[in-house]
Amino acid sequence: MVEKEFKLSVSDEKVIEKILFDENLHYLHMVLNKDEGLPEHYSNSNVYMTVVRGKLSIGLDEQDIHEYEAGTLLKIPFKTKMNVKNLHQETLELIVVKAPAPKS
Repeated sequence: MVEKEFKLSVSDEKVIEKILFDENLHYLHMVLNKDEGLPEHYSNSNVYMTVVRGKLSIGLDEQDIHEYEAGTLLKIPFKTKMNVKNLHQETLELIVVKAPAPKS
């Protein structure tokens, strides 16, 4: 087989999965329920965040929180302060791609 297969969880429970981490990119799958999120941090690469379901509430740098619905792709620059949360009842599911892959 030429291809390599990876499986993502199918769940409504909180999940933060590192699906693929190689020298080219990092591919993560996240499921967050109401009032769950990530610790505030700075992006360590260019971040491409796809909202698969639910509504993403995200504060970037010193901006107010913006909300994005399913079907939205965000491009977030390297070294941007990120505050990622689910402030809504519906389960939030994200695909996060970091490219190029962070060096550390």
